[in-house]
Amino acid sequence: MIGRLNHVAIAVPDLVAASDQYRQMLGADVGAPQDEPDHGVTVVFITLPNTKIELLYPLGDQSPIQGFLDKNPSGGIHHICYEVDDILVARDHLLDQGARVLGGGAPKIGAHGKPVLFLHPKDFNGCLIELEQV
Repeated sequence: MIGRLNHVAIAVPDLVAASDQYRQMLGADVGAPQDEPDHGVTVVFITLPNTKIELLYPLGDQSPIQGFLDKNPSGGIHHICYEVDDILVARDHLLDQGARVLGGGAPKIGAHGKPVLFLHPKDFNGCLIELEQV
């Protein structure tokens, strides 16, 4: 059901410093910051030949990323995103299998302008999973 790895998301305490680190130290193709108010984050995408890295930074006081950074002040891997052909078919299959879909199960539009949803980390070996329709 899942397709290719779309991105690995890393929560960072300093978006500018993290972007500079990838750009200067690793020579990566680093995009511009973009605010995603529906998700409470500012993101920067780093384009790699085979996937992307998504740097996440809190946007607003209610950002879920702030809670993650409170527990992990240096930052860390927040989630992994896989592509799916049809997000509603994937969601229904996962619900039938007993997985928990976060946020009531309704897809939201993600940073790439495509429908996304998140799966509870307790159902996937402690890893928050994002699915993105391609």
